[in-house]
Amino acid sequence: MNDVKVIADLFNTNAVRVAPADTPFWYTSGKLGPFYINTHFIVKSEDEANRMLKVIEESIKEDKLTAPSKIFKEFLALYNTSETFKNVTDKLVELSKEREFDYISGGERRDFFFSMLPAYILGKPHITIFKDCSAVVTNSDFEDARTADKAELEGKKILHIADLITEASSYERAWVPVIRGFGADISDTLAVVDRHQNGRKVLEGLGVEMETLAGIDKTLFDHALESSYINKDQYDLVIKFLSDPDAYMKDFIANHPTFIDDQIALGGKAKERAELAISKGFV
Repeated sequence: MNDVKVIADLFNTNAVRVAPADTPFWYTSGKLGPFYINTHFIVKSEDEANRMLKVIEESIKEDKLTAPSKIFKEFLALYNTSETFKNVTDKLVELSKEREFDYISGGERRDFFFSMLPAYILGKPHITIFKDCSAVVTNSDFEDARTADKAELEGKKILHIADLITEASSYERAWVPVIRGFGADISDTLAVVDRHQNGRKVLEGLGVEMETLAGIDKTLFDHALESSYINKDQYDLVIKFLSDPDAYMKDFIANHPTFIDDQIALGGKAKERAELAISKGFV
């Protein structure tokens, strides 16, 4: 599914950003790509998203039991002032209504951007799952909190809402085992963006069905070109990357023979990524 309004919000908040044709992005893997995805920017802007990440980190560090309430109140204020955040939240709420579940869950950190408000709007308790695989359960207004082992989750159905699904590694490693470890079940998940990198297949193997508001595929970039969010040169590079990411990088380096040396000369993260690419044999 590619919701036109959500696509507009993703590009207008730079949640999806396409690089100029001659300046690709470095990925943490040491590979190059023509676009970058920060789904949580759709909350309003990059600055506001980064502020919320700090709120999340500080709240968890202070006290995990009270953290969900503090984080939720900040997101509620944003929901009432940000058109893009309200739109994506309301879309997730509508999709949630099509499913049967008792609780909504979200995992640290970026899932919280999109799991807490639907729980509040739909009057469902929320399970806040932390990176260390502990969890806190709150009622729908986030006032009453208890650790998940005291929440009597046995036999309950959980809907997990996430920001982005890539290879579903967090589900496989943490979210699904944590939920099922408390005797509950998770058979459905929603996310804002699907990167189309095998996440659906992994989730199917876990017995979880997924649905997203947007997918990083040709139809999304077709719409982006038609709406002038990107130009034809950017579009062509994106389509080439989607068809063969390795060939995209190889061709880019061949057409820009000084690129790696220039990146090393820049120092900092550019140098680190370029040296990583060399060490992994990508260039």
